[in-house]
Amino acid sequence: MSEYRARFRCIAGCDEEYPLDEVVYQCRKCGGLLEVRHDLNLLKRRSAQQWRRLFDSRKGATRWPYGSGIWSKKEWVVPEIDNDNIVSMFEGNTNLFWARRFGEMLGMNDLWVKMCGNSHTGSFKDLGMTVLVSVVNDMIKRGKKIKAVACASTGDTSAALAAYAAYAGIPSVVFLPRNKISTAQLVQPMANGSIVLSLDTDFDGCMNIVKQITEDKSIYLGNSMNSLRIEGQKTISIEMAQQFDWEVPDAIIIPGGNLGNVSALGSGFSMMLDLGLIKRKPRIVVAQAEKANPLYLSYLTGFKEFKPVTPQKTLASAIQIGDPVSVRKAITTLIKFDGIVEQASEDELANAAALADRTGLYSCPHTGVAFAVLIKLIEKQVLSRNDRTIVISTAHGLKFSEFKIGYHEGALKEAVSRYANRPIELQPDIDKIGEVLEREFRERNS
Repeated sequence: MSEYRARFRCIAGCDEEYPLDEVVYQCRKCGGLLEVRHDLNLLKRRSAQQWRRLFDSRKGATRWPYGSGIWSKKEWVVPEIDNDNIVSMFEGNTNLFWARRFGEMLGMNDLWVKMCGNSHTGSFKDLGMTVLVSVVNDMIKRGKKIKAVACASTGDTSAALAAYAAYAGIPSVVFLPRNKISTAQLVQPMANGSIVLSLDTDFDGCMNIVKQITEDKSIYLGNSMNSLRIEGQKTISIEMAQQFDWEVPDAIIIPGGNLGNVSALGSGFSMMLDLGLIKRKPRIVVAQAEKANPLYLSYLTGFKEFKPVTPQKTLASAIQIGDPVSVRKAITTLIKFDGIVEQASEDELANAAALADRTGLYSCPHTGVAFAVLIKLIEKQVLSRNDRTIVISTAHGLKFSEFKIGYHEGALKEAVSRYANRPIELQPDIDKIGEVLEREFRERNS
């Protein structure tokens, strides 16, 4: 039995608490969202140096389940779960890519990209889903009557839920907005055997449906309003600090849709601060698509008010969300972390992704939003070119091939493809090929 403890607690400030194996997503007393709270007094029995040493010793380990970037921090995630019931694909431990050439284009020498798309299902959603499905698996193994897990999704959440549920042998149900996600994102849950329901609505409509469906306690909610997801996603903060030898970056830019990832970032850094592993906080920047920008509009008012919007179709489909479930948690985090919210147009996000690709990346459109926001904030001198800055790449570009093809063919309606690179069609004539190559070398070196 673990010496450490964690429970659900209402974020609205009332005294409601629930065990982590209880099927509950909102406070039964006031309706507020819940968060996982750890007993810090117990955690402080280990010094900061001891925690750093423990986490470092598990990096790349093969001993189950500590080789996972999430479960290597098990005591800070779900300390009491039985290791045999953990559902893990050794997620996490993703590359911190030094974007050297891209940074040089912007006058920056300390720009990094956290490659969260280099994961089992190709997105950062794996970080949270291993925790949620593990807890469900643990509950089932101990006799709780749960017949399925379910989620609403703009693509990546459904892929992660389907894969982890399939690995555990738990049925899964996913609700997707029809014709609003990429083909790859649609195929992933189909391939993993989910019950896939494609609804003629947007993500917010799917979210309303799944909340009603999961009122049946035997169908467990897999969306980020379930704070077990946040416990996995918060480890990205710990992992980034660990990758910099426990030094903290100056700024972190992350795409924002349903906004659970924002509070997850803040939670990880806050926990390290409370336990003495780090001494300062980074600045958190949320990047939103201009066509789905409710948090940005609230930021313009100093967060004095928040109004949902009706999202318009955007290339950044995974963040095409107008009524984010985790907005209150996100605003609290941004206030605490000197946060900034900026938006990017379709043209800006498409060209920022393409420019980054020219330096060796392969960016999804949502990461393109973050890159576009980085460029804007550097040009406005809101962020310093001397800052150590990390952009969170939330998904792998290979999941969005239609976006890439459309860009390079000049077929994206609201983007002028300034960095398009089309194949040059030629006959197999060596002299002509030589002429074309010489021309291309001259143009690209000019």
